[in-house]
Amino acid sequence: TTLTRLDFKMLPPINFSKWIEENKEKLKPPVNAFPLYQDSNFVIMAVGGPNQRTDFHINQTDEFFYQYLGDMVLRINDKGEFKDIPIKEGEMFLLPANTPHSPQRFENTVGLVIESKRAPDAIDQLQWYCDGCKKVVYHESFHVEGLDLGAKLKPVIEKYYASEEMRTCKECGHVSLPPQLKKREA
Repeated sequence: TTLTRLDFKMLPPINFSKWIEENKEKLKPPVNAFPLYQDSNFVIMAVGGPNQRTDFHINQTDEFFYQYLGDMVLRINDKGEFKDIPIKEGEMFLLPANTPHSPQRFENTVGLVIESKRAPDAIDQLQWYCDGCKKVVYHESFHVEGLDLGAKLKPVIEKYYASEEMRTCKECGHVSLPPQLKKREA
């Protein structure tokens, strides 16, 4: 059997430290993600801080995190139990598919996130939980073509934060507030 190479343009190596210095403006809130490579089966994104997201992203593929500079916290909902997973500088973590997750990045931090390119029928989701009773307050599903998450997630996040009605829990009436940016923890 002869294996054939995928038909995509071979790109040169990236000096990641230099890229970060020259492209800081591409790693801005609320998502802070920029695709470095996306013309293969994987998308490799640089993701910077600060951010504080209250949404939880759900995708149907595993997600690989490598924390290049500084520390981050990956908040997850593990079958109804909320947990914080610290990922320190130099550490990596593989998040299983379909795990609701909310990356919390601090000021002057940068990581790499590697995800599989989505199939045409794949659906990503964002959902927010009530700060009080932990029930889902708002949920939105969508398809991410090309996996430019920053471009796809930003309008959904901004729409949610702009609407007090969307941020009001139907179960207990609590109104969730938009987040404030976090500083790097000592």
